[in-house]
Amino acid sequence: MKAGKMVHVIEIQQAATTVNGAGTPVQTWSKFATLRAELIEQSTEEFLRNAGDTSVTTLAFRTRYLAGLTDDHRVSFDGAAFDIDEIVTIGRRRGLELRCKESRP
Repeated sequence: MKAGKMVHVIEIQQAATTVNGAGTPVQTWSKFATLRAELIEQSTEEFLRNAGDTSVTTLAFRTRYLAGLTDDHRVSFDGAAFDIDEIVTIGRRRGLELRCKESRP
């Protein structure tokens, strides 16, 4: 992996459940790691949902290997949050390819 291609900074976030003042559980996200990454694919998929036509942004990143990363984490990039759909290991813990879809509230 060439460091010169890793020009983007992404933040890996992990979910935590806290209880608010009313006693209701609330999911919050905290920083797990900050990584440099290469954006290798970006597209917008359009498909039909129950609410009508919608579009979902998909991204794929390549980055250095990070132990403990699972698809329960999410990626924060360019002011948006993306759920990790798939994690592909490159080589023997040389790197990771993260395939992500834009998070929906």
